[in-house]
Order: sequence, then C-alpha cells, then structure tokens
Amino acid sequence: MIQRLLNIIIFLSFFVSASAQANNEEWESMFNGKDLSKWKPKIRNHPAGENFGNTFRVEDGKLVVRYDAYEKFDERFGHLFYYKPYGYYRIRLEYRFVGDQAKEGPGWAIRNSGIMVHGQTPESMGLKQDFPVSIEVQLLGGDGKNKRTTCNLCTPGTHVEMNGKLFTPHCINSKSETYHGDQWVKAEVLVLGDSLIRHFANGMEVLSYNKPQVGGGNVSGQDLVFGQSGQLLERGTISLQSESHPVEFKNIEILNLEGCMDPKAINYKSYYVKSKPEDCRYKKK
Repeated sequence: MIQRLLNIIIFLSFFVSASAQANNEEWESMFNGKDLSKWKPKIRNHPAGENFGNTFRVEDGKLVVRYDAYEKFDERFGHLFYYKPYGYYRIRLEYRFVGDQAKEGPGWAIRNSGIMVHGQTPESMGLKQDFPVSIEVQLLGGDGKNKRTTCNLCTPGTHVEMNGKLFTPHCINSKSETYHGDQWVKAEVLVLGDSLIRHFANGMEVLSYNKPQVGGGNVSGQDLVFGQSGQLLERGTISLQSESHPVEFKNIEILNLEGCMDPKAINYKSYYVKSKPEDCRYKKK
C-alpha cells in the first residue's frame, strides 16, 4: 500500500513537472548586447549588409540608431533585419527616443521608428528602395505637449483587414497613451501567421487586425515587385527601423509559437499555436 502511494506521488510529481515545463515560455534573446551578429542592415542607396555611417551600433549594451556620421539625412531610410524569418510568434522590446533628429530628416519622422514584421528580405530590396514590403508597428514618441499614440499600424506595400473589411489607408493610430521625453516604453506584437496581429504598448492591447497581405503603395525604388496584390503574408522578416531620429532598443526578445504540438514529445509546448511535426523529439525506448 505504501509503495503504491509512493508510486502515485512519483507519477504526479513527474506529471506536474512535465506540465510546468510544457507551459514554461521559452523567450529567446534576439540581441546579445555586444554586437550586431544575427542582424543585417539595408539602408537606402546602399547594398544589403553595408552599415552606412555606422547607423546601427551597440552602445552600453543597447542596440542604437545614430546619425553622427551624416552630413544630412538625404532620405537614407534604413532597416536592420534579424537573420531568421518567423510566422507565428510574440516579439517584445523596450525603446526610447533620444537627442535631435538628423539634419533634413522629414518632419513626420521626428521621434519615429518601427518594428517591421512579415517583411521581405534585405537582399530582395532594390538599391534605392526606401522601405521593405512589410507590416509596420510604428513606434512614436510624444512631442512634449500633444497627443501622439504609439504602436500604430503603417502598411508599406501592404494592406490588412479590419472589422471584416479591407483597410487601405497607409496608417492608423492605436489607442495607446502618449509617451513624452526619453522614457523607456515596452512594445510587444503578437503575430499569428496570415490570420491575426495584435499590438501592445506597456502591456495594454492597443490595436488588432487580420489578414496581412500584399497590396497598396508607399514603397519606392523596388527593382523587383514583391509578391502579388492580395497575397496573404504568413511569415517574413523582422526588422528595426532607422527614420532619421536617434532611437535606442533593449531587451529584444522573441517567443516562437510554432513547434511540436504532440503532448507525448519531450519538446511539446502547450502555448504553440502552429504545428510543426518535424520538430518533435521523443524519448528513446
């Protein structure tokens, strides 16, 4: 009887431990705080991989965007691409705007940056292309007095659906608070393939939409047209934006939501939403 109780306790302990492991979210750091390994820049009028003016750099453990080597901005819009594409995931980071805008930067780009998701690769962009075809989670800082939301949506070369209808304007504001000064702001994005995307600012959901797809304008300089109009975007690159105002990023992390969904596998995760059977691993018998 005692042995049977011990066996039940051992089984329950194992079951609880396995369940806890399956529920434990395995966030991965996308930035090592030391260098830009796993990231590739693409700056307008420069080939992919060329970090003109050391625009993207590491300072004090932060990934930062700087313009001290620019005589003027000259519409050199830039993006720093993570090496690996994703389709189903959560990405979170902290950002803040500092200093003054680069000389001759456009007025709309003051205290303006972004997280680009479902994007094309840097290698597929034209030399003179300004923005990757992508979905932009627009990051804005307040001007010190007026309301200016963040984690908005902009759509370079794309469209989305909202409330069951195709949404074609280039940008739409979120319902976030306004964050003035150089305070750190937490931004998070939930991306579920071609079905749903949600934006969060300091932990509050501020915007959601469906069916990200190719379409629309607001991208110039493409050598090759990316995708076909109406083509749903299920996965793509992730990049951080350089739009003429110095910005800093830290605590850049990603939670992959695509993987083994078989509870019998040792690498099963209860929070996965997209099954990838080839990833499953099992105990050897």
